[in-house]
Amino acid sequence: MIKSMTGFGRGKYENEGRTYTIEIKAVNHKYSDISIKMPRFFNSLEDATRKKISSVISRGKIDVYITFENYSAKGTNIRLNKELAKTYIDELKALAEETGIQNNINVMELAKFPEVLKLDEDSQEEIIGKELNIALEEALEKFIQMKEIEGAKLVEDIEKRIENVQTKVEEISNYSSNLIQEYIVKLEARVKELLNTDIVDENRLAQEIVIYSDKCSIEEELTRLRSHIAQFKRLLKETSPIGKKFDFLVQEMNRETNTIGSKANCLEITNRVIDIKTELENIREQIQNIE
Repeated sequence: MIKSMTGFGRGKYENEGRTYTIEIKAVNHKYSDISIKMPRFFNSLEDATRKKISSVISRGKIDVYITFENYSAKGTNIRLNKELAKTYIDELKALAEETGIQNNINVMELAKFPEVLKLDEDSQEEIIGKELNIALEEALEKFIQMKEIEGAKLVEDIEKRIENVQTKVEEISNYSSNLIQEYIVKLEARVKELLNTDIVDENRLAQEIVIYSDKCSIEEELTRLRSHIAQFKRLLKETSPIGKKFDFLVQEMNRETNTIGSKANCLEITNRVIDIKTELENIREQIQNIE
């Protein structure tokens, strides 16, 4: 199933006083760009988390937010860095003696200094990693579901637009088949009018018709357009990421349509060329959302 690049998913897991909450949201982006914000003591788990997300997402700007609350007895042992605390005390005493300010160091204030007190989370890394993964899987599942729902809506809209393009292509083909015959009639009438005679040089007339036919023929462009449309429809049934392929096909269809517009000297064809270009632009905007 085709997926949208935009989506949101939230997962939550609780066990023995530990609560993990993960939110994943994504918007359009040309490449894959994953940003993870998590508690500092989860840093060792970031690489595994990033790889798991990358395995199910091919591109998009993905923001991941991980929060953790721990009210359990596990993983809450406090380590006191005594050597660092003593260093703080010595430096502060020296500063007090040097400046002559009063030296009132108390234990509570010292405990607030960086790295003096630290939660011992290392022993719980394996447990935390497994529990975090449960919340991550739930968030990813909901995230992918939303991307698929949005993708289905995009496909529905694009299918209607590509059908409109195909209809206009066939209308152009019908008009183009009559262009040469109309040109013959107009050219013969014009020659007779200019020369003031009913006698026309058939060889010269035939040469002019061949030149005109070669100049305004759009059969090759119509054939390529039909081929691109057929390929586009096949891609709409793909399950792998195909956003970039869509982008390429729309560019090619635009190019063929522009060529038709420059060749065909017919108002009806020109109007349909404008209609096709309008639909292709709408399709191009929509496929920017496809993964």
